[in-house]
Amino acid sequence: MTERLQKALAKAGVASRREAERLMRAGRVAVDGAVVTELGTKIDPTRQRVTLDGRPLGAAPPGIYWLLHKPPGYLTTTRDPQGRPTILDLLPRGVRVYPVGRLDAASEGLLLLTNDGALAHRLAHPSSQVPKEYHVLVDQRVDRALPERLDGGGVVLDDGRIARAEVRLLRAAPDGSWLRFVLREGRKRQVRRMCAALGLGVLRLRRVRLDGVALGALPPGRYRPLSAEEVERLQRAAGVWGAEASGHRPGDRPGDRD
Repeated sequence: MTERLQKALAKAGVASRREAERLMRAGRVAVDGAVVTELGTKIDPTRQRVTLDGRPLGAAPPGIYWLLHKPPGYLTTTRDPQGRPTILDLLPRGVRVYPVGRLDAASEGLLLLTNDGALAHRLAHPSSQVPKEYHVLVDQRVDRALPERLDGGGVVLDDGRIARAEVRLLRAAPDGSWLRFVLREGRKRQVRRMCAALGLGVLRLRRVRLDGVALGALPPGRYRPLSAEEVERLQRAAGVWGAEASGHRPGDRPGDRD
């Protein structure tokens, strides 16, 4: 059975699918001894020999699925040329995982980390429509009518009209109001841009749920492994369960970081 080369690399735990594409463009991946840079290339991983920097790929490692409570001030990336703190500073050294989607440096809350490239790709893809819930503190007191303007699909951003979202007033705060957003799109900085379109400044933005996986009481800067039930639910939500799944299942892995 053939599959795209970047998908095979992601399955082997080498990198996320996007990072695998970068490795291919850089000429670091070969199939049966021939360097492959064409992203549409399909291979049969059971019959063909794939190497990265001259080293053959091994069997897919045990699946790692972690939920991290990202604090503000950390970049959602695996490295930063400017030396700013990244989410890897919160994790054990030597564990190869990649973030699913992004939270900007000022945002906080739930961030999924995994070495399962197929799941990461599908969850982050806009077509998956996996619901993501955010609690947002804005800098004004708002009434219940204003959230209805946000969730009615009436907000137009510079890249087009937003899909319908769920926005509700949670409670008043001394310096503004807490709003609850549930989105199924994945546009860059979408919540902040939606608020800005109605003249609202965002003071805090916390992601609290991804489909059925919730942040709960996990402290900032800590992480925990997902349960087998949570992994299965995300695989089903992303459409990679069964024949399309990468074959990863939760394996032995470290627990919460001290």
